[in-house]
Amino acid sequence: MITGGSAGLGAALAQCFVKAGSAVSICGRQADPVTVTTQTLQEQGGACIGVVADVTDPEEVNHWISRTRSELGPIDVFINNASVLGERLSIEQAKLDIWKKVIEINLTGAFVCARAIIPYLRETQGSLINVSSGVGDHGRSLWGAYCVSKNGLEAMSEIMAGELSTDRIRVNTVDPGSMRTSMRAAAYPDEDPETLPEPYEVVGVFEYLASDRSKEVTGQRFRAKDFEATTL
Repeated sequence: MITGGSAGLGAALAQCFVKAGSAVSICGRQADPVTVTTQTLQEQGGACIGVVADVTDPEEVNHWISRTRSELGPIDVFINNASVLGERLSIEQAKLDIWKKVIEINLTGAFVCARAIIPYLRETQGSLINVSSGVGDHGRSLWGAYCVSKNGLEAMSEIMAGELSTDRIRVNTVDPGSMRTSMRAAAYPDEDPETLPEPYEVVGVFEYLASDRSKEVTGQRFRAKDFEATTL
């Protein structure tokens, strides 16, 4: 299951796992991108469903999980990928409504999803993967609520890794690094996107964390670029 799975990294992950033979369930906030991505994966022969869901709404998240279990079976992997950038402004200049939206989606949404999926990952001794950022393990000027949300997400990952270790649920964080996505373009409008890797080029660490190879790995932070370099 992948939140924010209709575009960017989420869509690349969905395609990666479908190609590997896994059944995949994605969610997104907008119906058209969810439908297009789901149909594309199905046309490629993948077992895939897509659901329009707001990750901050417990009822919608529970509906998505219920439908996934009903149509695809037990859940082995859950990826908290959904996020928004917000504004690149100083704390003094930040708008309260946008601050709240970023924290609500990036951090509270991940909490809502994690709380809902834990009982089902307990059944499979599964893997919970939280997608962070290059600014997720420290504070950086002018990154405001996005930076705060990702630092909070990494702290929550470490908390859950400790709390769920006896259940054999592993919880890890991935910093995917710079990618050719619309969010990156919004954050760095003067950057040449041709100099950046496509999202499908950084999925290796996610494959590892979803596989039995990482059965004993929990509470760790991975940088996709470093992982790819060590596995070449």
